[in-house]
Amino acid sequence: MQSEIKKIIIVGGGTAGWITAGLIAAKHIKTNSAVNTSTTPVSITVIESPNIPTIGVGEGTWPSMRETLKTIGINEADLFTQCDASFKQASKFIHWENTPDTCNINNSAASAYYHPFSLPSGTTKLNLASYIGEQYSELSQAQTFAQHVCFQSVLCEQNLAPKQITHKAYDYVANYGYHLNATKFAQLLKDHCLNKLGVEYLSSHITQINNDAEGDIASVSTDSAGIVEGDLFIDCSGAQSLLLGKHYQIPFCSKKSVLFNDSALAVQIPYDDDDAVIASSTLSTAQTAGWIWDIGLQSRRGVGHVYSSQHITDEKAEQELLEYIKSSTSEKQRQSLSIRKLSFEPGYYEKFWHRNCVAVGMSAGFIEPLEASALAMIEQAAQMISEQLPTNKHTMAITAKRFNRKLSQHWQQIIEFLKLHYVLSKREDSSYWLANKESSSIPQSLQEMLELWQFQSPSSYDITQSTPLFPAASYQYVLYGMNFKTQPIRATNRDTEAIQRLFFDVQNKRQHLAKAMGSNRELINKIKQFGLSVI
Repeated sequence: MQSEIKKIIIVGGGTAGWITAGLIAAKHIKTNSAVNTSTTPVSITVIESPNIPTIGVGEGTWPSMRETLKTIGINEADLFTQCDASFKQASKFIHWENTPDTCNINNSAASAYYHPFSLPSGTTKLNLASYIGEQYSELSQAQTFAQHVCFQSVLCEQNLAPKQITHKAYDYVANYGYHLNATKFAQLLKDHCLNKLGVEYLSSHITQINNDAEGDIASVSTDSAGIVEGDLFIDCSGAQSLLLGKHYQIPFCSKKSVLFNDSALAVQIPYDDDDAVIASSTLSTAQTAGWIWDIGLQSRRGVGHVYSSQHITDEKAEQELLEYIKSSTSEKQRQSLSIRKLSFEPGYYEKFWHRNCVAVGMSAGFIEPLEASALAMIEQAAQMISEQLPTNKHTMAITAKRFNRKLSQHWQQIIEFLKLHYVLSKREDSSYWLANKESSSIPQSLQEMLELWQFQSPSSYDITQSTPLFPAASYQYVLYGMNFKTQPIRATNRDTEAIQRLFFDVQNKRQHLAKAMGSNRELINKIKQFGLSVI
């Protein structure tokens, strides 16, 4: 009989470790809440090294996080009371198409556009992007593509909330994710896993990894908890990749030739006013050799400059960061700011699941935080492990093969989607932007899609994955936000009426929501005071 998978060991805590523990425990461990003991043979133990801080810059999520938290059993109100969280409804891209000095101030599309979380109106019936630019162009002379086909951008423009206090937890008017304090978020997940889900915990440093005769990991040695045995080991050790990278020495696939950014400067900026406006979107502002993120939490902004060390020095990158925050801070504030330097190698490991070891989070790979894919990849990996958890080591090899294939597809899609942002730029102010448009740095499949999209709008036929992180609408928002031109199709009389109704419905909903919805700050304050209904 093949040995059963009964004991799961997660090496490393942080967001990756505790999301993984929570999703697996919620499905595979049933606890007696009165005594908090497991009633199933599967056990989960998280081994977390003491006094090693998490990186804590993954502060943006995708809407998928709502379902993840529901599955784990987290109270959404706790996210706002304990994690300094706010609502995220989009990413706003500023000066990606052109430099500030070349933008026409009367043309908002030239300076900024939104990638909202809500799909274009009527997506299941008509692909509105296919008709933009023909007889309907007069409707959108002063609007970007997102403003034209989706109501959500008005909420972002006015920093409004995606729901009202009368909505149940996780319900919405406009699709949303979160901005949050990653360190506090990991602590919330940890407390919930330990107190509600029956997960076990060891605070200890791992000193050695021990294989069995067949080459599987049999146990890990720790400095304070002795030898810990397990059947399945999940590597959530971050950039160290203790199990997958260091122990098994799985080759690393660098993607620096496609995505050049390998450095970041991060800083936290407190608000001057407790009632300061909280942005409804992540602000991403292009720079000479990278871009700056700006994320609004309840008590502060998280700001950082992501850049390529091959195209700009750390000193010049810091100057650009300080210049960016100059308009929103005082000289005294800037003198007290503490800027952290982070370095990373963009890419991922050749395999994510090897023998009885599977990596989740940065231990599997990392690329720049554009479009906040890091936490979403953790969710997708952890969810698949939970749903496809092998019952024995014989079936584990089959599960691992499927897992590796699916996760490789996700990584490839994310990399190509991020590259799309750079390829479409018309900026020529530095060698960085020019190099990004060289064909040698653009994956062949993306080049083919760009050629195709000149004649037909992105659709679900372009997406090979069954559960992609970025649907066809995401490609449309970026393509047409950057003023990419697709030859429009000619609509029938019947389609013309339907299209016009959809366009006007969007504008009516924009006007209605602008009046009906409160601000981010107002709703967060109400949630902290009254909570959210779960019934």
